[in-house]
Amino acid sequence: MKLIDGKFIANQVKGEIKKEVVQLLDTGHRAPHLAAILVGSDPASQTYVASKEKSCHEVGFISSLYKYPETISEQELLSVIDFLNADTEIDGFIIQLPLPKHINTDHILLRMDPNKDVDGFHPINVGRMATGMEAFLPATPAGIMELLKRYEIETIGKNCVVLGRSNIVGTPMSILMSRKGYPGDATVTLCHSKTTHLKEICLQADILIAAIGKPHFVTEDMVKEGAVVIDVGIHRVPSNESKTGYKLIGDVDFDNVSKKCSYITPVPGGVGVMTIVSLLQNTLKAYKNNTPCDCIEDDHCDDESCDCGCHHHE
Repeated sequence: MKLIDGKFIANQVKGEIKKEVVQLLDTGHRAPHLAAILVGSDPASQTYVASKEKSCHEVGFISSLYKYPETISEQELLSVIDFLNADTEIDGFIIQLPLPKHINTDHILLRMDPNKDVDGFHPINVGRMATGMEAFLPATPAGIMELLKRYEIETIGKNCVVLGRSNIVGTPMSILMSRKGYPGDATVTLCHSKTTHLKEICLQADILIAAIGKPHFVTEDMVKEGAVVIDVGIHRVPSNESKTGYKLIGDVDFDNVSKKCSYITPVPGGVGVMTIVSLLQNTLKAYKNNTPCDCIEDDHCDDESCDCGCHHHE
């Protein structure tokens, strides 16, 4: 069994992003700018946004937080989004979910400029992803794809089972794994709460991606020998062994399932740390798309040797 060390890969990617930012600053450009909207005081949301801000500072990004009380009206929040859409100094922004019940999340997401939607939730980005076009990919699925690629895990022609059909993880994960190219070209089965014979289906998986939101849902008898297991879940459970009184576990019974795997992600330190890294990658991409470089004339560059990476060279 080999551990897929998400923390190691995340630091590796951050180092690559930081190097690019240093080059931008050295050539007189501004740093990429990522903003976040946080409504209310949900502890998990606050922790995630704080981690995002810390990661931005680590790679040299500008980070802004727009924080509002839970009582903010939908119209007021839409006005904030209009402001961020129009601000040319902000390359991308996220809206931390979930939002209060009195706010229609669909209305909020649809109001975002798809070119600044670095979470990849806007229907235009989802549609582009589904059809294989260039798009901002949802952060967690993109992070998983990065792990598979960097660990050179074979996906072509493999049976992949995804547990969970959320719009944030499960559904986009199934799309990405079935798309042409590497990592991808897998035969994908998307399972959910209504799936029958779930254990039998999981036992056929060469790659099992658990994003079902239930602690230790995946047990040893659901995993075949040599499978690759990706655990997306993260749950806080009481523990007498920890000074904090709790510990973090995933959707997979790691201690027992890991004995049968070829590769497996731990919790914590696996998929979770890659989510913010994917957000940083999307923000850098948005920056390049929105900021013509010095070699651009008339919004186009004919120099085939130029490798600046902005969309004007496509």
